[in-house]
Amino acid sequence: MGSYMSTEYAKALGVRLRAIRSQQGLSLHGVEQKSQGRWKAVVVGSYERGDRAVTVQRLSELAEFYGVPVHELLPGTGAPSSANHEQGGKLVLDLERLKALPVEQAGPLLRYVGSIQSQRGDWNGRVMTIRGEDLRTLGVIYEMAPQDLVKMLTEWDVLNPAAARPFTDELDGEAGGFVDEDEA
Repeated sequence: MGSYMSTEYAKALGVRLRAIRSQQGLSLHGVEQKSQGRWKAVVVGSYERGDRAVTVQRLSELAEFYGVPVHELLPGTGAPSSANHEQGGKLVLDLERLKALPVEQAGPLLRYVGSIQSQRGDWNGRVMTIRGEDLRTLGVIYEMAPQDLVKMLTEWDVLNPAAARPFTDELDGEAGGFVDEDEA
């Protein structure tokens, strides 16, 4: 029974590894190229099929290469392949541009995005969709109205202004938004 459990666990781990690699838009060959040969395509492929055991050390190194916490690779912690990628009513943040901003400026947003990535199991590393409730929460964190936050994110060049326009129109039409205490 132990061997069956080990085999099943290895296969489940492999599914997780493949999902993370796929989210990042990498082929097995792409992993080998991006890692400059450190990760051989045949080895990563054998990990993903569950044909080869991966040590804790190698798993940790692979997680670092993918830019995800190790626990996200382990079976039973919320499947990355189940990440929700619905369209509509969402804004897409450019994470690469966001990470280039000074931490003093973007720190709260980076921490929030990290939390969303962990919750969704979404580690593609290039973009992140945020929903209306995320925008409202970030507005509270940054102490500004959601539409002002959208404007700020557009100015930071982490949000496409054309994609933000319908969203800000919707926010402008909402009643009961933030009230400036000086105006109240």
